[in-house]
Amino acid sequence: MSASAGLRPVSLLLISFSYPPVLGGSEIEAQRVSAALMRRGHRVKVLCAGLPAMPGVADWVDPAGVPVRIFAHGWNTPYLDCLFALGVAWTLLKERRQYGLVYFLMSGLHLATGLPVARLLGKPIVMKVSGSSIITTMRGSFLGRLELRWLKKWARRVMILNSSMAGEAAAAGFEARQLLWMPNPVDTTDFAPCQPAERDRLRALLSIPSLQPVVVYVGRLAPEKELGSLIGAFSAVVRKIPGALLVLVGDGPCRDELQARAQRLGLNDSVRFAGRQTVGEVRQWLQAADVFTLVSSSEGFPCSLVEAMSTGLPSVVSGISANTQLIDPGVHGLHAAMGDETSIAGALIHLLGDEALRASMGRAARQRVLDNYSMDKVADRYEALFLEALEGVIRT
Repeated sequence: MSASAGLRPVSLLLISFSYPPVLGGSEIEAQRVSAALMRRGHRVKVLCAGLPAMPGVADWVDPAGVPVRIFAHGWNTPYLDCLFALGVAWTLLKERRQYGLVYFLMSGLHLATGLPVARLLGKPIVMKVSGSSIITTMRGSFLGRLELRWLKKWARRVMILNSSMAGEAAAAGFEARQLLWMPNPVDTTDFAPCQPAERDRLRALLSIPSLQPVVVYVGRLAPEKELGSLIGAFSAVVRKIPGALLVLVGDGPCRDELQARAQRLGLNDSVRFAGRQTVGEVRQWLQAADVFTLVSSSEGFPCSLVEAMSTGLPSVVSGISANTQLIDPGVHGLHAAMGDETSIAGALIHLLGDEALRASMGRAARQRVLDNYSMDKVADRYEALFLEALEGVIRT
């Protein structure tokens, strides 16, 4: 049942350059939000580009039951970008009687073609900025500045993920009343703590001894994740806690250099590179771990951190706004200075050495997610946004 009184079923186009099975925080959010809104009776169609991971069809219903229109499968950039942008504009025009609201999730050439068409048709527009520094990057190009100018004039709301992004938006000329904080949701039923017997079973499946201390990271192996400092810090952790294991779940451009760093530090048996995993496998790693860590220099709203919290894990995080809005130090986990190996190691050692503290922080972390970031809570916020957008009135 719809959570927002007075909101009839909404028909919307959600426009996102990439979409699952392409994996990332924004892609997963697009799928979760779309499926949740459809369960509440709203009609959603996703428009995305035909990246290599996508099915080679034009129209597809994804495993969550969401209808997806895929453009330009088999083409490479820049042709893919151009064909997707043209497809977005044409669909907005051709199917104008089949939707009432346009939701842009990612910036790009498709935003430049889609915004004026949606405006010409008189469709309410909402936009979500999918990560930190995106608005700043957009200001560095003519096309980006044009898109920002149009968003300031035409978007009913521009959604952001953290306070740093609010500052970026303000610097670009957005008024505070046009901005709306919109977190990414998590499936709290799927990402949930497991019983001890199930945890032992998972550890056996993952070749982890039942009593081995395990720290897990989930995400891309990319420069902004600062994983070199995490591996350096773990060298100090294993000197204090022999047998401790760091598992890096994910893949990316830094994998080779990170493996080389682990080897130079003599951590071949203490750092495991698990590679890219499915959502179900990620959940297993979280349920089998003792501590989650995310020491990035840049995040928007880290889905992996919220999933770890929902699973009942305490965390060691860098003190950037995307992380500190989720983790209160001493309550849900610990903060560490970004890039400071001594600070990161000290926080990990502290948590790994105190089982009772880990348990209490893990319970608090899950409760914070249940109270604020569950799929139902976030769907409520989207419905309130849609009601506001369709009425044409911004509530402050």
